[in-house]
Amino acid sequence: MFPSLFVLLCVALLLADYPLQTDHQAGHKADHGAAGWRANLTHATTHVIACSFALLVAAVILDERVGVLPGVVAVALIGATHAWIDRRWPVAAWVRIARQQNWAAAGGAAHVDQTAHVLVLAAAALAITALS
Repeated sequence: MFPSLFVLLCVALLLADYPLQTDHQAGHKADHGAAGWRANLTHATTHVIACSFALLVAAVILDERVGVLPGVVAVALIGATHAWIDRRWPVAAWVRIARQQNWAAAGGAAHVDQTAHVLVLAAAALAITALS
């Protein structure tokens, strides 16, 4: 079950982060104040919906035994961690600690961001598999 859940959650991530993310969300999700949080949480909600749909596909089409409680908890954590990572300061902190400022300035920060999201998805797929 882990491989199919992981792939489906990764597809949901890509959909929510690229074609389903508006320019406004991308440009303002790390801003200070209510407008930044609104853009951030709207974007994170897109992830929750996309990941929920991915788990529904796993359960209905692939006949995977996805437990409701593990699925709900995993999707909630995916949404929360996505919002946290996308505030950008966690990625900036990692880049600073790892001494990767030049690489990050040349586009590497986006790779750190996506790697963090994929690690969360792997943990979620593993937890759902173990608990379902």
